[in-house]
Amino acid sequence: MQRESEGIEVPQTVRLSTGTNVVTNNAAGGKGPCGDRAEGAGKHEGMPGRTGANDPGGDAPRDKVRQLQRQLWAAAKRAPGRRFHALYDHIWRGDVLQEAWRRVRRNRGAAGVDGQSLSSVEQYGVGRFLEELSSKLQAGEYRAQVVRRRYIPKADGRQRPLGIPTVRDRVVQMAVKLVLEPVFEADFLPCSYGFRPKRSAMMALETLRKLGAKGGHHVLDADIRDYFGSIDHEKLMKLVVRRVSDRRVLKLLRQWLEAGVMEEGVVRPTMAGTPQGGVISPLLSNIFLHVLDVLWTRRSAQLGTLVRYADDFVVMCRTVKDCERAEARIKVIMARLGLELHPEKTRRVELYDGKAGFDFLGCYLHKRMSGRLWERDHKRLYFLQRWPSRRAMQRVRQRVKELTPRSRCHADIRAVIGDLNPVLRGWGNYFRTGNATRQFGSLDSYVVRRLQDLRVKRKGRQLRANEAKGWTREYFERLGLHRLRGTISYPERPFWTEAA
Repeated sequence: MQRESEGIEVPQTVRLSTGTNVVTNNAAGGKGPCGDRAEGAGKHEGMPGRTGANDPGGDAPRDKVRQLQRQLWAAAKRAPGRRFHALYDHIWRGDVLQEAWRRVRRNRGAAGVDGQSLSSVEQYGVGRFLEELSSKLQAGEYRAQVVRRRYIPKADGRQRPLGIPTVRDRVVQMAVKLVLEPVFEADFLPCSYGFRPKRSAMMALETLRKLGAKGGHHVLDADIRDYFGSIDHEKLMKLVVRRVSDRRVLKLLRQWLEAGVMEEGVVRPTMAGTPQGGVISPLLSNIFLHVLDVLWTRRSAQLGTLVRYADDFVVMCRTVKDCERAEARIKVIMARLGLELHPEKTRRVELYDGKAGFDFLGCYLHKRMSGRLWERDHKRLYFLQRWPSRRAMQRVRQRVKELTPRSRCHADIRAVIGDLNPVLRGWGNYFRTGNATRQFGSLDSYVVRRLQDLRVKRKGRQLRANEAKGWTREYFERLGLHRLRGTISYPERPFWTEAA
């Protein structure tokens, strides 16, 4: 499942401020930035009228926002040391707020502490809502509200804190993200894949697969202890100030960092960290860990290749000694940022000859011997493969179980299948680029068994002999059930098959 921000289009080959040409394929298929002057992006666009539609603007505002982003990106790329001082006026632009609303609406989400939901905004009038928000921003009267704290269960049984800003704050955060992201995107390095335009988890996994085939036998599987709760606000703001000098924008960021959280009616101040769930948090997270990317690329790249997705990262090395030195170097960088590696979850893994594997981005990565090469040339060659981790399998099976309780036995089976299909398609689309044939078949069988149980429960004592034998996989597929088996699609052919 690819997670990307729309709109920023980055050329395929550009030169980094580090002085090395290391951003090849930074955005596959990306176009060059339009317009030669960033100053041309300063045009203010009017707000829609109060009587406008609930989805104002259509594609025209979106195109203008993309043009603005391309101009900001080009200006930042041309001048690596430039600090942008006139960004705030872009944030309250009508087209930027409209695009921000469109993305917030698409992401859905619950109401914040003020109880205002997305649907209530639509009833109030989106155009009216955005116009009032633009006026408050323009007049400097906008103030961030506290974040509603909720907890979601983690796979290990613990609770993960989730911050839910108000709809108004989410729209403003998204508008700020639309303006700031291209500025920092011009600096980000190719080893970072998470929450970036035209970058994805699949690209990170493919990078590891190729490294594993070229001598990567050892991996540092790193885990940062309580990352989102440990980010130092002052250090983060110093990193932002390197590129942004607009005091009004910096004030907005500080408001969100220091807004506090409400839990069970009690407001607690936030002295460190960024709330997971905030629209702006992924960008701030990447800005903070960009220090890791730069220091590693400049000083430690000879030890191994860093592959980072937000706060989840690994370093693939060739030797045990390199892996040990990489861990020591990472600890030094973490200490500089005020962070700490989790001593129990951080480990060194030896991949050689399939001795061990590791979990990364929902996949389990493990080296397996190529049976085809053994049959053809009698060579023992091991390649890094991936398939859904045990935790990923448990989660999707639990979700299928939740959608097929025995209480739904009297529901139309087509309605049950209609609820299952989006889950199966989304899960399958994420994992289908790996070596998940066995796991796909296993999940297909589990889904069919759950549907068969519903049919049996519905029939009860009226079930005739051998009637259940007709409820096969093909029977449910004829009713529209999505099948995972047969959907595996490798992103690239292995290099040894091309040479055959």
